[in-house]
Amino acid sequence: MKLAVVFPGTGYHEDKPLLYYSRKLAAEAGYQVKGVKYGKLPDMAGGNDKEGMKAAFSHALGQAEALLRDMDFGECQEILFLSKSIGTAVAAAFAKRHGLRTRNVYYTPVGESFAFIEQPGIVFHGTKDPWVETKTVEEGCRKLGLPLYITENGNHSLETGDALKDLENLCRIMKISGEYIKKDVTVQPC
Repeated sequence: MKLAVVFPGTGYHEDKPLLYYSRKLAAEAGYQVKGVKYGKLPDMAGGNDKEGMKAAFSHALGQAEALLRDMDFGECQEILFLSKSIGTAVAAAFAKRHGLRTRNVYYTPVGESFAFIEQPGIVFHGTKDPWVETKTVEEGCRKLGLPLYITENGNHSLETGDALKDLENLCRIMKISGEYIKKDVTVQPC
């Protein structure tokens, strides 16, 4: 079985464009898709409140643990994590905690995510993301050897405010995501 798990952001759920379409791409590529829901998270004040961020992360990781508790990852030929914002940190911490070998699509990781990321993947970031500076993401990706795809003037949702440009960017982002998702890579057990 090929499994894709979706780790959303705080206000960016599976019905939003990046996760909606990447989950469809995963299903088309033969993955069983499972979404994680966190419930109400503590306020993080736009990523600027470190204590709020820690509390939200802990809560989200706890919810992921509870929702995925009965999942037998040992039956999976391949595990793909699709994650957004704080979900990138949750996905990386979950994989580490359970010794999972995963492939990842990291949409707009928060700065704290790079402390947890150990698994291969691709990263998407907008240069106008108020949650994390571009240089932080570039440095994190460089250190980890992760390909980084930049959306000029993109915010934390990779949107610019120009609807047609946003659709063009979304198409580009999903094309790159789809190519990564469809790679026929079998992950060996740890």
